[in-house]
Amino acid sequence: MRPDGRRADELRPVEIATGYLKTAEGSALITVGNTQVLCAASIETSVPPFLRNTGKGWVTAEYSMLPRATSTRTPREVSKGKPSGRTHEIQRLIGRSLRAVVDMSVLGERSIILDCDVLQADGGTRVASITGAYVALALAVKQLLRYKALVKSPLMGAVAAISVGMLDGEAILDLCYEEDSRAEVDANVVMTGAGRFVEYQATAEHKSFDDEQMSRMTALARTGIAELLALQKAALEMS
Repeated sequence: MRPDGRRADELRPVEIATGYLKTAEGSALITVGNTQVLCAASIETSVPPFLRNTGKGWVTAEYSMLPRATSTRTPREVSKGKPSGRTHEIQRLIGRSLRAVVDMSVLGERSIILDCDVLQADGGTRVASITGAYVALALAVKQLLRYKALVKSPLMGAVAAISVGMLDGEAILDLCYEEDSRAEVDANVVMTGAGRFVEYQATAEHKSFDDEQMSRMTALARTGIAELLALQKAALEMS
């Protein structure tokens, strides 16, 4: 029995509230169980130096966690002078995931920056950030189209992410923190709406895993991501 009584193949309750910030070009508050991440998209008319005069744009991300997003206070990273290695890893993952579904030549020489701020953490903050950030990105693109800054959308599809793992020998979907801390295997899977992998991060935390276990986790991830893609689509249609 899972801590919240879910089936092995069941997501936590997911809500995506669009337009949460009135000041951002696109925003979404994603709630996955007790995990909450606020995602905001900002459009800037500049690109990194390596893209200047290429006609191509850029999509990147920044990630942070509020001090009391967890059960004990975590000092703000700004007080330490630099982001942690974990933060660097997560924000690079979010950026890579979003760029996988954006045609940079269509975006033109502008940048879209996704800020993902964890308000409350109960496992799966990086995958929730990717899923919510895509919605904020799509809303920012919609605004560019509305104001005729773009003639067509640079989005080539959707992208979402989910966690899977092995716990007590069973493959489970969407791990909460309690499960994540005990799992023998922990994986984060990022996929496009076309069913192609962007990233598959799987780690043996306590026990190594075999092909059959990998297949079970992959099947669960596909099921969960299909549900998330449908929720993203519904949120965007209502915005």
